[in-house]
Amino acid sequence: MITETGKVVALKGDRVWVQTIRTSACQSCAARNGCGQKVLAAASGGRANQILVANSVDARVGDEVTIGIDEQALLGASLLVYALPLILMVVASVLGHQLFGGHDGAAMLAAVAGLALGFFAGRKLQRAGGTDYEPRLVRVNRIASENCL
Repeated sequence: MITETGKVVALKGDRVWVQTIRTSACQSCAARNGCGQKVLAAASGGRANQILVANSVDARVGDEVTIGIDEQALLGASLLVYALPLILMVVASVLGHQLFGGHDGAAMLAAVAGLALGFFAGRKLQRAGGTDYEPRLVRVNRIASENCL
């Protein structure tokens, strides 16, 4: 499971808004000088992100929480968002080229139509998956202390 720590900033029914600060692991990476991720992290300046998740651990405003998403769910969502549209674009381009006698214009129009169909199909499949692709609250990070009242 891929996890991130954040802070609950608001309640909305049975869900909570969790704010995380984007950080970069560039300082500990051996390839930090030749990687574009360092540039992106520096440009964002550690910008805060907010996400709405189901409150499955009874978190309250101000609590530090850990949110997580399963690796398989992340891989599946990535395939729906990136691979499906690209595959449909290539298939549609080849079909358009073959069906219309080798005209490049037809291949380009078919490629655009295949890409649009891929995005539409990915969105429909994501919605059909329900909450499979959503992150969830793993735990509330409370420090137990004998001195606290």
